[in-house]
Parts: sequence; structure tokens; C-alpha cells
Amino acid sequence: MNTIIIDYRTTQQEFFSLSKICSNIIMTKKYPILYSAIDGHPDIQVFSPFASKAIIHKEAHLHFIKSLTSSGIDVTLTNSSLGSKYPENVLLNAVLLKDYFIAALKFTDKSIIPFIDDKICINVKQGYTKCSTAVISNKALITSDKSIIKALEPYDIDVLEIPPGNIELPGLDYGFIGGTCGLLSEGELAFFGSLKKYRYGNEILKFLIKHDVKPIYLSDSHLIDRGSIIRV
Repeated sequence: MNTIIIDYRTTQQEFFSLSKICSNIIMTKKYPILYSAIDGHPDIQVFSPFASKAIIHKEAHLHFIKSLTSSGIDVTLTNSSLGSKYPENVLLNAVLLKDYFIAALKFTDKSIIPFIDDKICINVKQGYTKCSTAVISNKALITSDKSIIKALEPYDIDVLEIPPGNIELPGLDYGFIGGTCGLLSEGELAFFGSLKKYRYGNEILKFLIKHDVKPIYLSDSHLIDRGSIIRV
């Protein structure tokens, strides 16, 4: 099992549930320049191009950097600083699949470029690409963002569209499906909360069954956007 990175506000129950599956869990540090709803979200602070490699924003807390390096993870710092507002806060907010890199490319930090030269780059209008997209497999995604869905139409990617809303994100009206979950391994998708408490949970369950992916619920609460689980 690879190392996973989660938001520093992850509850004890969620952490305990993860610890029974994952041997190495690293929590982000609060980055005060960001607004509070996302100031610890991994999908804002970290991008992993492959196993044991992390690109993190260059003003990251030293303790966070040491936690990564001491776990055997090679760390690269961003070229640009992570800003407080959009689009300066989406430097690392991208979806990486085996064959594809999906992001608002003009906002992507240049530190990522050397790691995606073998990928088909798909430009989308949604800068919060990773927040908005749950990766089910290398050929399957879930999102409520119509601009992402439209951009993916020409490609061999199965996309489940869900309506927006019904996901908690304290400080904002609602969160996004990508921020509620993350693959722990191929075929295992962990959720912060339970699909049983989610309005469109049945649709997602059918999609997971279709792609032979097992849901793991870290708590029995409503789905909450904690900025994704990033596997490195």
C-alpha cells in the first residue's frame, strides 16, 4: 500500500478507518493564505505523478515536507507560489490517468510538465479539476462538471454525470465529489462518509459495480469534501 495524504481536519474515526487499511498516512498542514474551507485540502497542495513522487507547493510547511521525505517520497517544489484565490490556488489541481492528464492547462504549474510528456493533455475550463472529479479507474470518472464532461467526449473514458450538491464542505454551500474520496488501490475507493447518506449514492454504486470497484466508507456520515485522498 502506498502512502496516502489527507486533510489535517480528518476526524479520528476517519483516520482510524484508514489506518486499518493503509500503513502510512500523512496529514497536510494548514496553509493560512488559502480560505479556510480548503486550507488543508490535499488536492490543492499536492500532485503525485507516480508512486513515491510528490509535487507540493513551494511554501509548504517544513514538517509536512519532512513527513514525506522520511516516508521515502521524492519531493519537487512548484515553480510558482500557491495563491489565495482562483486561479493561483489551482496550480496542482489536476487529474492524472494512465494515458491522460486533465486540467485547466494554462494554470498548471510548470513543475508538472516534465512528468506528463507521455500523456494526452486534455484542457478543461474547470480549474478545480481534481476537486470536481472522482477517479474510479484509468478509464472511468465521476463528475458534476459539464465542462469536464464535454472535454472528455472524444476520449475513451467512461464518465458518470451526477447533479451538483448534497456534499458537505464547511464554509461553502456544498462540496464536490472528487474531494470526498480517493483510490487506496486499484479496485478500492474510500469515501469520507457513506454513499448510503448521499442523494445519488445508488447511481454511484451501480457505476462502481460496473467497473469492479469496491466502496469503503470511512464513517457513516453524509459525504464531506476533504480535498481528496492523494495516493503517492
